[in-house]
Amino acid sequence: MKGTSPSRVIRAVAWYGIEVPRWEVRSLINSLVLWKGKAMRIVTIGIDLAKNVFAVHGVDAAGKAVLVRPTVPRAKLLELIAALPPCLVGMEACSGAHHWAREFQKFGHTVRLIAPKFVTPYRLSGKRGKNDAADAAAICEAITRPSMRFVPIKSIEQQGQLLVHRARQGFIEQRTATLNRIRGLLSELGIVLPLKAAVVRREALARLEDLPGWANTVIGDLLSEVTRLDERVAQYDQHIRAMARQSAEAQRLMQLSGVGEITATALLSTIGNGRDFKCGRQLCAWLGLVPGQYSSGGKQRLGRITKAGDPYLRSLLVLGARAVLAAAKNKSDPISRWATALAQRRGYWKAVVAIAAKNARMCWAVLSRGEDFRLPT
Repeated sequence: MKGTSPSRVIRAVAWYGIEVPRWEVRSLINSLVLWKGKAMRIVTIGIDLAKNVFAVHGVDAAGKAVLVRPTVPRAKLLELIAALPPCLVGMEACSGAHHWAREFQKFGHTVRLIAPKFVTPYRLSGKRGKNDAADAAAICEAITRPSMRFVPIKSIEQQGQLLVHRARQGFIEQRTATLNRIRGLLSELGIVLPLKAAVVRREALARLEDLPGWANTVIGDLLSEVTRLDERVAQYDQHIRAMARQSAEAQRLMQLSGVGEITATALLSTIGNGRDFKCGRQLCAWLGLVPGQYSSGGKQRLGRITKAGDPYLRSLLVLGARAVLAAAKNKSDPISRWATALAQRRGYWKAVVAIAAKNARMCWAVLSRGEDFRLPT
């Protein structure tokens, strides 16, 4: 507040038992409002995350802005938050958000992560007035809404396991890109190969000696790169296999048909115990395995699946569902009989999505209850 001496601010902060860094004395005039000798406490803070410079917006219980810092250096952010009394801190769920959330929780703050798409409606300046300070203010407002949905904060172990999955998927994408590059280069020489990866490898290797000049060198190097990526994918498959062996929850999930080591560890790394979802259908909706609604005027219209949420998890569940449907014809358990009848009645792909959705709901039940899977009779 203008005209307030730093000593009065330090005394006010001392009422809360906060140790104040020297560099923060001047900014604390903005962080606490002294009105008739009383300090108005900051209760909610919104932080717009970035790589080097952050924006901080704090309000009191009445919703009045009492801490506005458009530019906070990365090295000073932790000191600033540590100097404040325990309050509600909100951030967008973006790169580095889970790390900062864990750090802020150590100081007694309640941290909420929010999807960026839910912040946009609360930006008063609209789309044309987007900046870091406006985003921080919008985050501060959005996290106070009683009906807002938040992103669970991941532990460092969960993030470490997710890194294994992300790296493995990256190697697979590089391998696919390299095989497509081989097909494209050979087509320039009049050699057209089919899409199947195994055929591309076999045919390219068989024709390698007949390629002229530098073409032989280039295609040979690309085939060597594919072999190297195969080895990397196999190595990360072993990492995932070890993760699954060491986790009792993963072993429970793998009792379900269509859920293997990769799907089980990916689910655990992403949703933890699953208790952030009230029911299995919420998990299905988050994964985009439910039909989109276009209802109006009392008439219900259901379209194709929304494909919202994590595409990696959804693809794993769908691949597992295809394996379940392929093996269902030789089994007589209730789920296999249901899957076979559904495929005959509604078609292959609708049956696959239905099986994936059912598996997602059963995975939620296993994780949230902490029980082994029991096949219905």
